[in-house]
Amino acid sequence: MPMIQINDANIYYEDSAPNDNHKPVIVFAHGLLWSTKLYAKQVAYFKENYRCICFDFRGQGQSEVTDSGYDMDTLASDAIALIDKLNIKKCHFVGLSMGGFVGQRVAIKHPERLNSLILLETSADPEAPENAKKYNKLIMAIQWLGVKMVSKKIMPIMFGQTFLADKSRKAEYKKWKANLEANNKKGIVKATRGVIDRQGVYEQISEITTPTLVMVGYEDVATPYQKAERIHFAIEGSKLVVIDRAGHTSTIEEPLQVNQAIEQFLQALAK
Repeated sequence: MPMIQINDANIYYEDSAPNDNHKPVIVFAHGLLWSTKLYAKQVAYFKENYRCICFDFRGQGQSEVTDSGYDMDTLASDAIALIDKLNIKKCHFVGLSMGGFVGQRVAIKHPERLNSLILLETSADPEAPENAKKYNKLIMAIQWLGVKMVSKKIMPIMFGQTFLADKSRKAEYKKWKANLEANNKKGIVKATRGVIDRQGVYEQISEITTPTLVMVGYEDVATPYQKAERIHFAIEGSKLVVIDRAGHTSTIEEPLQVNQAIEQFLQALAK
């Protein structure tokens, strides 16, 4: 199991081509409650031409549950430290939801490390008060009852109605629900608090000059289209793509659309 110590935390990561220093690098940062598994279909699609690196944020997946360090600035520092330890000078950075909160901070603070920034289902603003209230209730339920007891309430936040209503994808639904339920309770509570309490970076993202692709699921209720459009308008030259039939987890719901949008964006950069 590949683990690397970063900022006093043991971080789990996967590297599709650890000995290849010639392929361009894509670093994938997952969303809250998920792990490297979130990007399985993206890695499978891109690994022939790119060195794909996924990692689990502290407290999630297979990474260590630390006592502290769950604020977005520390997580951005973790991401840069990972890139440093793997001797990667520059990369394409893909971040979904929480991974996007981190990606924006990396682009603001370390633009020299990025070839591009790809943001999915994310926001540049603090958590909306109505969402914070709802998510705080979920935290309390997780603390008292465990993730399994609230997973059915979390799934409609994470996935769009097209996916949820598709009987042919029932096995997938069960698989991802089981992944949610496998989360470490202590780690998830800490990670969720980090997301709820995060500061906004909207006033700073106009400084981002890194080529940027913004994507949002048409059915996303957690960070709807308006959030993506707001980022798109703030980052000069950015591209905005809407993923049909997808909610807050488009890499799982509509992987082909996501992969094609990323591929077209990266190919245009390479010209």
